[in-house]
Amino acid sequence: MPRLHGQSGYTRFAQRVQSRLRALDAFAELIRSRRTHKSFGPDPVPRETLDELLELARWAPNHHRTNPWRFRVLGPVTLERLKDAAGPPEAPKLDRARTLVLASCVLSGDLQQDEEDVCATACAIYTVLLAAQARGLAGYWRTPRVLRTKAGREAVGLPDGERFLGLVHLGTPRGEPPVPERAPLEAYREYLP
Repeated sequence: MPRLHGQSGYTRFAQRVQSRLRALDAFAELIRSRRTHKSFGPDPVPRETLDELLELARWAPNHHRTNPWRFRVLGPVTLERLKDAAGPPEAPKLDRARTLVLASCVLSGDLQQDEEDVCATACAIYTVLLAAQARGLAGYWRTPRVLRTKAGREAVGLPDGERFLGLVHLGTPRGEPPVPERAPLEAYREYLP
């Protein structure tokens, strides 16, 4: 008996749904398994891998498609300048990972747009962290005080029209951080009438 068009169409639809459900399960596991790592292996993340992670960041939600995020991969000279600006107590923390990515947001001067752009940049940073996790890399989203100072901003060439959002440490993981306690859904979810 010949196959009806509707049956084959339904079969393709069902296969797409099943494929998406498997992808959702994998994505949920990726989100739940991501951890903040503070101990990294000695090797830097290859440039090609970094470019792949940062390319994915541009797909973050962004109202008006302003593309406000900026990512600067710190080289050894810039890192030394930043460590000098940070001073002896904080400088060792900058050596935790061989790959450091400064994430910032270009500000427009419009308060509403800037707020949306900061949120979009935060989504872009999280995208980088999730993509790194999927690649088997460890990540750490830091907000060191030095990058809120004039000396720190100058050390990395951060212009006045950009807001610093994070210094992302990336590398191969050393060890596995414990699973943190999380508040139950009921603690932060509310259905309004």
